[in-house]
This record gives sequence, C-alpha cells and structure tokens, in this order.
Amino acid sequence: MSVTQQQILDSLKQVASPRGVPLTNANVLSAISVTDGKVFFSINVDAAEARAWESVRAQAEAAVRAIPGVTTAMIALTAERKPGSPRPEAAPAPHRHAHGVQPASAHRPPQGPSPMSKQTEIPGVAAVIAVASGKGGVGKSTTALNLALGLRDVGLRVGLLDADIYGPSVPRLTGINEKPQLDDNRKMIPIQRFGLSIMSIGFLVEEDTAMIWRGPMVMSAITQMLRDVAWGTLDILVVDMPPGTGDAQLTLAQNVPLKGAVIISTPQDLSLIDARRGLAMFKKVNVPVLGIVENMSYFQCPECGTRSDIFGHGGARHEAERLGVPFLGEIPLHMSIRTTSDEGNPVVVSEPNGPHAAIYRAIGTNVRDQLQGAIAAA
Repeated sequence: MSVTQQQILDSLKQVASPRGVPLTNANVLSAISVTDGKVFFSINVDAAEARAWESVRAQAEAAVRAIPGVTTAMIALTAERKPGSPRPEAAPAPHRHAHGVQPASAHRPPQGPSPMSKQTEIPGVAAVIAVASGKGGVGKSTTALNLALGLRDVGLRVGLLDADIYGPSVPRLTGINEKPQLDDNRKMIPIQRFGLSIMSIGFLVEEDTAMIWRGPMVMSAITQMLRDVAWGTLDILVVDMPPGTGDAQLTLAQNVPLKGAVIISTPQDLSLIDARRGLAMFKKVNVPVLGIVENMSYFQCPECGTRSDIFGHGGARHEAERLGVPFLGEIPLHMSIRTTSDEGNPVVVSEPNGPHAAIYRAIGTNVRDQLQGAIAAA
C-alpha cells in the first residue's frame, strides 16, 4: 500500500503545536520525503522553544506511524537560535552589594545535568563499541564489517550498526538489498547475514539518494537506529561511525555507555593527524580507546611478491605507542579485500582460511579480551 504526502499532512493536522494551532499551520515543517512506506521530515523551531516541542515531535511520529502502509517514520526536531536572541544558558550579570561586586560564582545558576547522564544501556546488548576515523577514505567500513566477523569467529554474538548516515556502505559491503521488517512492537528487525545482526540507514533509502542531514536530524536518526531496532541478545554491537568528530560521534557517546572505540588510520601523516583528533575526542567524553588499526599498511605484489609501502609504513604503530594506546594490527592494501568488499562477500567470509581473515580475527581477539569484563557482567 503506497503512502502519499497528503495522507501524512492529513494525519499531522490532528497534532497541535504548543501554540494550539495544527502542526501543518505552524510553519515549522520541512519538505516531507516518502519512499516505499518510509517517511522522513523535520520540525524546525527556535532553540528557546525546543523543550516545548519535543512532545509534539513524539506525537507527530506516532501519528505518522499509525498510517496504514508506513513502515518507518523518522522525524527530527531541529532547533536553532535566532540571531540576536539570548542564549538560554546565559548567566545573569553579577550583583553589586555594599562591599562591591560579588563574585560571579555567588550567583551562578546550578549547572544542568551532564550530557552523559542521559546514557542508557541497549537492552540485551552487553557492549557497544565504535569504529571511527578522523577522515574518510581509510577503509573504515570495510574494517568495521570484517572486525565484526572476526569477533563472531572468536565466539561472540555480534551486531553491526552502520551509522554512517552521510554515506552508508554496509548494504554494498554485505550485498543486502532487502528492507527491514517491523516486529509486534513496531521496532525494526535487523537483517541477518553472515551470522551478524545488521542494520543500516542505507536499508531505508535508495543507494543513490543524497543524504542531506542537519545536526539535530543526525542525532535523531542515530538515536532511532540505536533504540528502535530489536537487537535481541548480543555480546557486542559494532557501530560503523561517519568520519570526523561531529554530531554523530557525540550523539552516540551521550546516548549509550560506549565500552570502547577502535580508530582506523592509514600510515600517512595526514591520516594520522585526523586519527589523533578522533582519539582525543573519545578521550574527552571518557570513552576508552581500544586501539588503533593501520589499514592499507603496505602493498605486496601478487605476481612478484615485492612489498611496497605506498602510504608509508608503521605510522599508526608509532602513534599508538606515543599516545599510550594499544596497536591492534596492520591490514595490507590487497586486491582480494577490495574485490570481496565490492562483491558483498567480505574476505573473512569468502576466504576464511586466508591470511587477511587471520588478521581480522587477531584484532577481534584483542578487542574481545579488552571487553571481557563487560561481556561477562552482562
């Protein structure tokens, strides 16, 4: 059953804004995207009113999900401060008394709760780890998938969440073309492939769709991918993050208590600079760094066996030693890793007894051993 924009607008007319007018008349709705029962739009309000609008966002999402034929509803609340408006957290000016100006601390308002106080565990998931990189093009998604498979091979129940909402790669890397179904609680059911529970924003949109997300939409999308998915019982959920150190990374760190992060880099200095930034960000939000992986570490000619350090070599190992974090291993630049990834048949699955699968399993063993306490306690 196809869903039309008019059906959605008719449903949203029944939702009242904080001002008492129908949501469709409040001049806050973005363009509405409807594809194969999947609905995306945002509610754009001033930051000073954001708290009052959160319940409206939830009501709008419930109304859209109730439309027959809607399989997924992702509705973001975007809040921006209007130019010239005061910041809500601004402290009052210091007060004078008979002996002069009182110190600012005397009238400082109590600090709000830490963003990390909103962290809650995902039911059934013992440990969540992030696979991240400071920049794109370093093979992060390929590494995340093969790491998940390596963790599977050392006896763990593993899920993989593709949170790279700007350029989701997991559908292509796994060869998955189907759409997730909903359970009785209207949560998305992860797609099972290679013994992994897999979810990706790419399962919900077409491959060539341009993903244009504003900051609050990023946070809302990632929260839904974490909370509105029936993950079941997992030892580890591996999250393939977008490159960089922005909203997606902070949202994940603030939403769930991450048990660790794996940083992917190539050996060259430019990549290492960005990897350093990523590592610093995770430390700032008190997420343990499980280690650094040097991807595309070297190239070995399949014909003559000559080894070439195309991007240099050993930079990630030296950086790990300098920063005092584990070095998890070197992954070569090799044709079989590239071709199996493009074919949707990752190398740990297609060549399980090969040297590359052994590298990913060794990295998985290292990560498992670091997380043993968290897994055992779950």
